[in-house]
Amino acid sequence: MTLATDELDTEATKQAVVEALRKVYDPEIPVSLYDLGLIYDIIVAPTGKVDIVMTLTAPACPVADILPMEVEKAARSVDGVISARVELVFDPPWRPDMMSEAARLELGMF
Repeated sequence: MTLATDELDTEATKQAVVEALRKVYDPEIPVSLYDLGLIYDIIVAPTGKVDIVMTLTAPACPVADILPMEVEKAARSVDGVISARVELVFDPPWRPDMMSEAARLELGMF
């Protein structure tokens, strides 16, 4: 998992974070936040610090205070991650075309 310099394999860790985020669902939509396209960026530092930029389907989302905490918790569950910070943004605004093909199929939007 770590390199000879004791630095994290950032790409492998990023993929592990993605897989962890695929287990976090919007309570109103049966699709993961990642596949909904709500995760805009994941930055993994060699030190194990992770920064995640995400949005919500709408600024007035009733779970706006819960979902970022769930994303942070999922990222922190990954081996090698020592801290995770989630930044909630609304620019660019989320659009349904940001969903993965799997999400569109799951929601019948093909």
